[in-house]
Amino acid sequence: MIERYSRKELTNIWSEENKYKIWLEVEIAAAEAMERLGQIPKGISSVVKKKTKINVKRIHQIESKVKHDVIAFLTSVTEKVGISARYLHQGMTSSDVLDTSLNIQLVQSGKILLKDIELILKILKKQAKKYKYTPCIGRSHGIHAEPITFGLKLASFYEEFKRNRRRLVDAIDEISTCAISGAVGTFANINPNVEKHVAKKLGLKVEPISTQVIPRDRHAFYFSVLGIIAGSVEKIAIEIRHLQRTEVYELQEFFSKNQKGSSAMPHKKNPVLSENLTGLARMVRSAVIPALENIALWHERDISHSSVERNIGPDANITLDFALVRLANILDKMIVYPKKMLENLNLTKGLIFSQEVMLELTKSGLSREQSYKIVQLSTKKCFTENLNLFNVISKNKFILTKISLKKLKSIFNYTSHFKHVNLIFRRVFR
Repeated sequence: MIERYSRKELTNIWSEENKYKIWLEVEIAAAEAMERLGQIPKGISSVVKKKTKINVKRIHQIESKVKHDVIAFLTSVTEKVGISARYLHQGMTSSDVLDTSLNIQLVQSGKILLKDIELILKILKKQAKKYKYTPCIGRSHGIHAEPITFGLKLASFYEEFKRNRRRLVDAIDEISTCAISGAVGTFANINPNVEKHVAKKLGLKVEPISTQVIPRDRHAFYFSVLGIIAGSVEKIAIEIRHLQRTEVYELQEFFSKNQKGSSAMPHKKNPVLSENLTGLARMVRSAVIPALENIALWHERDISHSSVERNIGPDANITLDFALVRLANILDKMIVYPKKMLENLNLTKGLIFSQEVMLELTKSGLSREQSYKIVQLSTKKCFTENLNLFNVISKNKFILTKISLKKLKSIFNYTSHFKHVNLIFRRVFR
């Protein structure tokens, strides 16, 4: 991923240096197990650990000749360790190293993404409670529907990210497996206890059956979860973008003192960070289909998945990490305009209370169809003549025979819409 949308914590995980360090850890752990089993001389793992220094440039030089990354890596280790290195990789195949190491990188990345989500949850909880009873209009199809509070909107985002946290925990668990089973996964030339030791040493679980590769449905699940999280990021980003439109302007992204919104128009304050998140979310989701397609490999293995994972592994994780941190910053610093929310709430002059009027008419004995038609005619009059719904209805003699003026007045307020806010908050923040 390009540096502009990367954080060092994640790029370090996906660096060549870290990859080869993990490969070395896998090989040393396997050697330790073989020593315990008496398959190789004691002390080999210690010698390898002491003498080996990762030289990325040298590994690449060797790979340019041998055209095989694992062989190039092992050759570079041999150059440092000497003849003792011949005991490394005994009975193992390249995928034992590659797949186990890839899963470790995914676990490392996933744990940082969990921290990112925890930060977002913390900020959303704080902001939701701050704006718990701040009235704003709820919209369906982009059209004014009925009153809600801005706190409820934020609470819904909080609940969604709680689900995302659970999904990611499950995805990390799904990908936390180790395979040291040799060619086609039969343990023909390696003791299964080696795999058991490596898994325990590296904080993984043994893959029950790995053919020659760890099954890619595990990876597909992990990347699918990243795609879902990216969808949630975009959901909030789009909400912010809509609410910052000039015609709405209920909130805006923080705009720093020296920031400039347009090269041509000095007045512009654009929601560029949220727009950026929409684009980054697309990038993360683009990794999902290739990950799903990686599930179907030829027989016990092929390497059609390899080139895909070399791209989507770093890109999807690095991009999502950047997006989550940016989202947390936007939510923490956003500027909310409660007065504008109230102004927009009253924009349609009481039309948002139409359902309550209709329901009250049904209580008086009219059918739902009759009640709906009566209220709809009044709302149409309000639309065409720019009138207040209460004024129109309070002059309707037929409606007044069914609903008292006092009751009508009680309908046209926000109280009933917010009476269960506490209940909803208890459900979300329990």
